Amino acid sequence: MNRRNLLKLAALSAVPAALVQARSALAAAGDAIELGCPVPMSGPFAANGKFADLGMKLVLEQYDKVLGKSLRYSVLDTEGKPATAVRKMQELAQKNAARYFAGGILSSESLAMGKEAEKFGGVFVTTAGADEITGKDCNRATFRWSVPTFGAIERTVRPLIDTMPKARRWYTITPQYVFGEGLLSAAKSVFKEKGIEHVGNSYHGLNEKEFSGYLTNALAAKPDVLLILNFGQQSSDTLRQAASFGMKKDTTILVAWASGLEQFESLGAELCEGVYFGAQYWHGADSPLNRELVKRANARFKSNPNYSLAGSYICTKIMLDGMLKAGTTDPKAVVAAIEGMKYDGLTGPEEVRAADHQVIKDYYLLKGKAKSRMKDKDDYAEVISAGKSFLPVDKTLCKMA
Repeated sequence: MNRRNLLKLAALSAVPAALVQARSALAAAGDAIELGCPVPMSGPFAANGKFADLGMKLVLEQYDKVLGKSLRYSVLDTEGKPATAVRKMQELAQKNAARYFAGGILSSESLAMGKEAEKFGGVFVTTAGADEITGKDCNRATFRWSVPTFGAIERTVRPLIDTMPKARRWYTITPQYVFGEGLLSAAKSVFKEKGIEHVGNSYHGLNEKEFSGYLTNALAAKPDVLLILNFGQQSSDTLRQAASFGMKKDTTILVAWASGLEQFESLGAELCEGVYFGAQYWHGADSPLNRELVKRANARFKSNPNYSLAGSYICTKIMLDGMLKAGTTDPKAVVAAIEGMKYDGLTGPEEVRAADHQVIKDYYLLKGKAKSRMKDKDDYAEVISAGKSFLPVDKTLCKMA
């Protein structure tokens, strides 16, 4: 018998075992609730995906079972690409009958996944920021925990203008996709209202790592404030390069949408000192659920939770609590149960607005501390202000089908 025939025979002999495994997987699916964690595990936003994975893992370990069914999940590497995200979501829905998904770090992928979840009758909860998610592209399947771009600007740019009335010249650096455009549009509206001179803007792509050219343009415009509107590693790279250009000396820097503790750890206290950051979450928030999460994260991972971990944790928790409230895992019933749900959240009292599926919660304005003022290794920033700013539903353009 030659090698080719031997390989054929080996392949044929493996078929029954493969069939048995497939049948076993299908049988097990009936006894478990399958969830998906679609986040970028590779590419520029991989660090955010890594922590989001930990957040879903933590909450599933905490609940263990829901309605007598065990919980399991799959991490789906979206690569930050909408088409990849949708394809992997479809595959998990078809293969494992998954109907519940929490993730989508980038707005572009989240918008695509929300539409896909609606098509196959699923539930998708995200932390992405584009206003459209709970605005003109809203749908019954999609919920959003994070404050959208409008609120992020209202809770950062507006209070900073009020506290620094002499800082009249602002320059922006913006990622050219739906999230960045949303932040820029909201900032321009505040600038116009407050009589601020917008002295320039630099657009960049999602894969950009080198920002020196944009910062050269910013320096030439002589702004009082540099407003950084990108996210994750890109905002860290922009801030590092701005500091190397000496901009911290004469320019106030605001990162409108920081990724919190993970970002501070990578930047270091010296670089963060005096810089303002907008944040969806801060581990120092004094709420019962946040204190519990901090305790669990330290016990499980020996570290405080950051925004990506906390966001994934609460998005998944919302779905699980929706199942418990509905008394069933039927997605339509769970959606109805989540709508209008009020609960003690990570930022304090939180509420899921039924009309557009937006969670009403606080957004934070932080300021980086000097290393000498840090009370512990993670005490990088002080909370300057916190509050809720959301468009009324009739202004969001959301029309649920």
